[in-house]
Amino acid sequence: MSRPVRVAMLGSGFVAEFYMQGLANVNGHEVVVNYSRTPKRAKTLAAKWKIPEPATKLDAVIARDDIDLYIIALPNEEHLPVSLALAAAKRNQVCTKPLARNRGEAKKMFDAVRKSGRLHGYAETEVFSPCVVKAREMIESGGIGRVLWVRSRESHSGPHSPHFWDVEKTGGGAMNDLACHCVEAARYFFGKENPVVEVMAWGANLVHGPKTKGEDNALLVLKFASGGIGHCELSWTTKGGLDLRNEIHGSEGSLFTDVTRGTPISSFTSQPAGYVIEKADLDFGWTRPLPEEAFAYGYQAEMRHFVECVRDGAAPRETYEDGYIVNCILDAGYESMRRKRWIRVKY
Repeated sequence: MSRPVRVAMLGSGFVAEFYMQGLANVNGHEVVVNYSRTPKRAKTLAAKWKIPEPATKLDAVIARDDIDLYIIALPNEEHLPVSLALAAAKRNQVCTKPLARNRGEAKKMFDAVRKSGRLHGYAETEVFSPCVVKAREMIESGGIGRVLWVRSRESHSGPHSPHFWDVEKTGGGAMNDLACHCVEAARYFFGKENPVVEVMAWGANLVHGPKTKGEDNALLVLKFASGGIGHCELSWTTKGGLDLRNEIHGSEGSLFTDVTRGTPISSFTSQPAGYVIEKADLDFGWTRPLPEEAFAYGYQAEMRHFVECVRDGAAPRETYEDGYIVNCILDAGYESMRRKRWIRVKY
């Protein structure tokens, strides 16, 4: 394409803000419209990022013929209907994680985008994070030999928006919200040619009682076809801000990534110092601020990748097929929670 890739941001909340931060450092695009179900949120995001048109009529945004890429940054319950509408209109689309609330919804989305013949990208930040990408490069070079065991942790003190606590709207609790990152990281480290064949999961509501019917803590164990193990730790009750770590152990060595607890800056302030890090519980005392979160988490790299794929007519390295596979694994995890045994993953 000789002109900039024209982007529509569907959503004007938390994840849309991170996507805009990522896109701010991507050349060759312009966000021409952002949609929200409420005028105030649409106008607020548009004003902050100088987006020409805040919109509240989704059908009109999808009907436009001057947009090259639609980014779905909406609550989980909106992913299926919005994606199907985009596929019917033959639009290029990218969707935030998790792709859907369950395997069945994800399959409908995947089938629809394949039928549309247009680009589809799964916006899973973890596998675009610079440290995770570097770890994968070292694995590919043979530095740690054969990958045997991956431990991945994603935790914080709880969701930022009320709708996350409603499992009917989201599809599940802490495991549904956080394990999608850990599962895709494990698949990335082990290699996608090495599928997850069985899972074992535990989950419980330990703190948040009547606030949610879902689990606020969970463990998910993945058994790969190679015999290797992925160990995912998920929590909505961890204080101190987002905790995002990976360990990759191989036959010849190990790799460790720590995005949020090993930051290049630490501070002690007796007064509030402003924004520190995602999900921070305090902004004073001892803190570990994280500079350039959009870069560190992978938002910038994934947004650049999707824009470049549209420009070049290339297939993304994370697609709705990956999102569907993750939903299949999560569904098996919830079945394991209920039945308290290993469950074969159905794809």
